[in-house]
Amino acid sequence: MNDPLAAAPPAFPFSALHGQPLLRRALLLAAIDPLIGGVLVEGPRGTAKSTAARALAALLPGGYFVNLPLSASEEQLVGSLDLEAALRDGQVRFRPGLLARAHEGVLYVDEVNLLADGLVDLLLDVSASGINRIERDGISHAHPARIALVGTMNPEEGELRPQLLDRFGLFVRLEANLPPAEREAIVRTRLAFDADPAAFAARSAAAEGELAARIAGARARLAAIAFDDASHAEVAARCHAAAVEGVRADLVMLRAARAHAAFADRDHITAEDIDAVAELVLAHRRHADQAPTAEPPAQGGETPDAAPAPSRRDEDWGALPPQAVPTATVKPLRPLHAKKP
Repeated sequence: MNDPLAAAPPAFPFSALHGQPLLRRALLLAAIDPLIGGVLVEGPRGTAKSTAARALAALLPGGYFVNLPLSASEEQLVGSLDLEAALRDGQVRFRPGLLARAHEGVLYVDEVNLLADGLVDLLLDVSASGINRIERDGISHAHPARIALVGTMNPEEGELRPQLLDRFGLFVRLEANLPPAEREAIVRTRLAFDADPAAFAARSAAAEGELAARIAGARARLAAIAFDDASHAEVAARCHAAAVEGVRADLVMLRAARAHAAFADRDHITAEDIDAVAELVLAHRRHADQAPTAEPPAQGGETPDAAPAPSRRDEDWGALPPQAVPTATVKPLRPLHAKKP
């Protein structure tokens, strides 16, 4: 007797997603180059975060979607080594964990800000290196783990520590209040999918196949795209202007721009590619108190460091302009303990 629950329904097609263009762009970049370091998605409930991640997994070579529960242990995540077998037979036996299962697929962590910091740190290490290493009592094992890491968080549930936030490659903040036309398109599409998932997936098969082929082609041409001097200079200038700490942002921006160029079937990085990924890289790294971009030097012989004239935008809203106050000569006060004449 066939179990009706044995066959899982098809995932919602990525090509049928509406709205949230930055989320779709970030996910595609992570699919093309998983070493970008994962995507962190911040947004309220009901903004299709998990739907988009599941849809992405269906486009990847492995097609795996692995959900990491918040209660997972380190052993469940990285796997374990059978020490008894190693001592008895001299062979290392590895019990795969969730990272091995997610190889060439998507590893999804909902409410990643509630996951133990040690596990988040480990996840980000593997995501950026593409290799999972297990070491125990002098015995080590390593296996490839090229995962598209997708973490989500609701700001109402707490923040992610800055040290971990910076290590996520790309960051997307989702809009909660979508325009009416966009909301209508999303709802209509979702209702059509829910009514008959198999038929909806069949209608989207051609578009899905084309998108999967573009991702595979972009992956294949990725290594042939060079990081030229102009790209290095532009990225360094943008990261310096954003006052980011360290050079992780530079590395991620160059990788993301290269992935964007590969997806566009280009053989070199352009300014358009850097523009497309810059905010995804800088949004969670930019200092809130950074100085604004310097204005170009004024004409007329003023020195570059001359203080600019105050403007209305620099004043507090509702402040009155300064007014001249007349002064008068005031007799000096007599000391408190001075004797009367």
